[in-house]
Amino acid sequence: MRRLSRKKALSLVKELDAFPKVSESYVETSASGGTVSLIAFSAMAILAVLEFFVYRDTWMKYEYAVDKDFSSKLKINIDITVAMKCQHVGADILDLAETMITSNGLQYEPVIFELTPQQRLWQRTLLLIQSRLREEHALQEVLYKTLLKGAPTALPPREDTSMEPLSACRIHGHVYVNKVAGNLHITVGKPIHHPQGHAHIAAFVSHETYNFSHRIDHLSFGEEIPGIINPLDGTEKITYNNNQMFQYFITVVPTRLNTYKISTDTHQFSVTERERVINHAAGSHGVSGIFVKYDTSSLVVTVSEQHMPLWQFLVRLCGIVGGIFSTTGMLHGLVGFCFDVICCRFKLGVYRPREVSLNLFQDLQLHNQMNNMNNHQFPLLADNVPQE
Repeated sequence: MRRLSRKKALSLVKELDAFPKVSESYVETSASGGTVSLIAFSAMAILAVLEFFVYRDTWMKYEYAVDKDFSSKLKINIDITVAMKCQHVGADILDLAETMITSNGLQYEPVIFELTPQQRLWQRTLLLIQSRLREEHALQEVLYKTLLKGAPTALPPREDTSMEPLSACRIHGHVYVNKVAGNLHITVGKPIHHPQGHAHIAAFVSHETYNFSHRIDHLSFGEEIPGIINPLDGTEKITYNNNQMFQYFITVVPTRLNTYKISTDTHQFSVTERERVINHAAGSHGVSGIFVKYDTSSLVVTVSEQHMPLWQFLVRLCGIVGGIFSTTGMLHGLVGFCFDVICCRFKLGVYRPREVSLNLFQDLQLHNQMNNMNNHQFPLLADNVPQE
C-alpha cells in the first residue's frame, strides 16, 4: 500500500510539472551550440570566483554624529626631538580656559640629533607612506583593516655606541588636557606658572644656542593604536636661523573605530604647517620656538567594518547563473545565424557543392531520355482499330 501511495504521489507530482521535457533522441547537437555552452560555463565559473572574492572582502562605513562628550580628557602623545640641550628648552600646554598643563607627564632625554642609517631608512619609509596616504585616501581603509598587523611607528633605538656629544633633547610622554582649543609650545627656557599667566625663563640662555631644528617622531591624540600612521609622524624641519618659528595648526576629530579586530575610541587630525623668521625690524614679530595649536571638532566619526551577508552572496550568485542561462538561448541563435551566413558565403559545410561522377551523369541522361520516349507514346483511337 505504501508503494502504491508513493507511486501515486510521484505521478501526481509529474503531472504538475510545468516545464516540458524533450527526449534526447529529438535533440540535435551542433558546433555552435557546444561553443556557446562552453563560453557560458566558463563565464559562470569566472564570475562565481570573482563574486566569492567580493564576498570575502570588507569595506569601511563612515557615520557622523554630534560629539556630546565634553567632560572627558583628551590624551596627547608626544615624541619630539629638538636640536637644543635639555636645560635650554621647555614644553608646556595652555588651553583656551587659561588652564596650564605643566610638563609633568613629559620626559626630557638628552640624545644625538643625527640619525643612524637604520633610523634614516625608517624615516624615509615613513615619509613615503605619508606621501602615498595623501595621494590615495583609500589606503587609510587598508590600515584600519590591518591594525594589529601594523608595525610600531616609534623610531627604532640606536644600535651604535657613538661618542658624539648629546646636543639634542628628546621630549616624549603623554599629557591629559581638556577637550577645548589649546597650544602646545616648545621654546627657550623652563616654563613657570604665576597668577598673571605663564612664562619661560630664558634670561640665562645665550641667543647663539637657539636652534629649533626638530624632528617629530610621533604626535597623536587619544589612545595609541599600532599600525596607525599620523600626519606628522616622521616630519623633520632643519633651520640655520636662530630666530625661527614653526607653527602647526591641527583640527582634532574624535573617531570611534569598530573593526573585526579592534574596537576603540581614538582621534584623527588634519594639520596645516607654517614657518617664518622672527625679525622685529622687518615687522615679523613673535617668539622663536615650536607651536602646535590644536582645536577639537564638534563632530564624531564612527568607522565600522562591514561585510556582505551570506544570503546576499547567494542571491547574487543565483542571479549570475540565471542571467547567463537566460541569455545563452539568444546567444545560441545569434551564433548559429552567423555560422550559417559564413558557411553559405564561403560554401562550407552543408553548403559545399557535391561532385557528380561521369557514369552517374550518363545514367541520369539515359533515364531522362527514356522518360521522354514514354511521354511521346500516344494511345490508339477507336477509328484506328483494325476491323475484323
